[in-house]
Amino acid sequence: MPELEYLNRISGPADLKKLPPEALPRLASEIRQVIIETVSRTGGHLAPSLGVVELAIALHYVFNAPTDKLIWDVGHQAYAHKLLTGRLERFSTLRQHGGLSGFARMSESPFDAFSVGHASTSISAGLGMACAKAMKEDPGKVIAIIGDGSMTAGLAYEGMNQAGDLKKDLIVVLNDNEMSISHNVGALSSFLSRKLSAKQFWDWRKELKGLLGATPSLYRLMKRLEESLKTFITPGMLFEAFDFNYFGPIQGHRLDHLIHTLNNVREVHAPVLLHVLTTKGKGYPPAEKNPTYFHGVGGFEVATGNCKGSSRSTYTEVFGKTLLQLAEKDDRIVAVTAAMPEGTGLAPFAERFPDRFFDVGIAEQHGVTFAAGLAVEGFKPVVAIYSTFLQRAYDQILHDVCLEGLPVTFALDRAGLVGEDGPTHHGSFDLSFLRAAPNMVVMAPKDERELVDMLATALSLGKPVAVRYPRGAGPGADFSHEPVLLPVGKAEVLREGSDVAILALGRMVCEATAAADILAGEGIFATVVNARFVKPLDRELILRVASACGRMVVAEENALAGGFGSAVLEMFQEEGMTGIFVERVGLPDRWVEHGPSTLLRSLYGLDAAGLVATVRKLLAREKGA
Repeated sequence: MPELEYLNRISGPADLKKLPPEALPRLASEIRQVIIETVSRTGGHLAPSLGVVELAIALHYVFNAPTDKLIWDVGHQAYAHKLLTGRLERFSTLRQHGGLSGFARMSESPFDAFSVGHASTSISAGLGMACAKAMKEDPGKVIAIIGDGSMTAGLAYEGMNQAGDLKKDLIVVLNDNEMSISHNVGALSSFLSRKLSAKQFWDWRKELKGLLGATPSLYRLMKRLEESLKTFITPGMLFEAFDFNYFGPIQGHRLDHLIHTLNNVREVHAPVLLHVLTTKGKGYPPAEKNPTYFHGVGGFEVATGNCKGSSRSTYTEVFGKTLLQLAEKDDRIVAVTAAMPEGTGLAPFAERFPDRFFDVGIAEQHGVTFAAGLAVEGFKPVVAIYSTFLQRAYDQILHDVCLEGLPVTFALDRAGLVGEDGPTHHGSFDLSFLRAAPNMVVMAPKDERELVDMLATALSLGKPVAVRYPRGAGPGADFSHEPVLLPVGKAEVLREGSDVAILALGRMVCEATAAADILAGEGIFATVVNARFVKPLDRELILRVASACGRMVVAEENALAGGFGSAVLEMFQEEGMTGIFVERVGLPDRWVEHGPSTLLRSLYGLDAAGLVATVRKLLAREKGA
């Protein structure tokens, strides 16, 4: 990596402010070099962070963090911010176990004003901070930096609605990196924004309002003229309707314009929205050409942009191909996702059936209720959302889908441990919160072949069904067969043994069979059961196996609290089953850190070695009882 002439001098924003303005473009280039080189090794959110390098520099050049609060929404835009706030030496540990988080985390740095991972929280959190500062008479500023994708969520507008009503000092920077809002963009709009944000203009505006107080009709006329000018030049009247003072759009890669406008905006004592136009992937041609691919990417070759990945099909790809095939035969099947058509494997479906594909934006709550409406009219909606993001729509799952038992299928991608994205993205809770919902069927496949069968089964049932599957490639099972409808609530015995039973779910089934092989070498013979269903449980089979062995290990890649193991113990209690020694394997009651998934599974006993150790513990416990 070339020498970092300026970045090496910066241990915090105070050092940044010592640089002359003419040095800042070179600094931006150095920051991009570090981000590209690092993410090529660690993976991460490349395109979003490259797009806000100049914006991050300008914000720290103008404001005084951490006294002034910078809230990054979503936190995957914060790589440049991390480099400007004393984390250069540790940046090579980005998303590595024990290293820097890929998102803003309050526990990581005082410069990270709010911990994030899910979109659209910045305005609400920022307004809370602004109100707190007002009550404490703290003069510090609050700045929420929100991407335009995050502005598709209702939470952002709920925050803006209250902020406009309270009239607190809150600055919202809208990072428009897809030009999905702007229509009239150019030098005139940028010039207007710099002039209308100037302190002199605001002083004159206040004086004019006082002078025209006796003739309110004249003041209203002047106000309408100002609004008409803004409407003609800019797309900002939506935000003015929330009683925000709108400025923009301005070019987000012009440091001189950014710094000038931000200096003006900080003097405005009212809610402000500054609209900034940026280019995702700026400065790295492969990411500029394909920002969606480089939004969240694994390791890649810097020279070519080629990704380093597995040749096996991922569960996501298997889901996408299967749904497409099923939809060819049934025109009632429709697909719904929340701003993740590529991430959920639905891009081919959208291309083949554009009229039967719906991307609702970052609006999971709306997406679920929207799907319920489709179901009422006789369609078979499949809602494909990452496990961690479906948490945001829990009320809608309960009341709008499950209450009347509507036939909505939930495809939960990234269930279980997702690796380097960490605690905000692990799918740790879906089994716990979904099995509590009446009318819901919950299942998890052991491999790619079973995912095909489960998806077909879900669409045949005419009721709410959730199919959860992990991130990444499966064990490599052939999934080219015609789908087979599975009997609901029926598990399968994969091998017989008299010493212990391992009842496993989803990805843990392969680990259970591997553990059984190891144990057999030690003279311990295990029955391995692929549970398939969390709800309803195969009560008959599980009770029979438990009675035969007297010892059972229940394994799941989910929180132990309220999960699959809890369901089994509840069943034993309901059936009056006693004298069975049970050990549960799952995720503890804590936030699981970021790191490679294989390492995390090893740390929490969610692999073959961990299951073997649990069986030994169970046998030792029985001897000591």
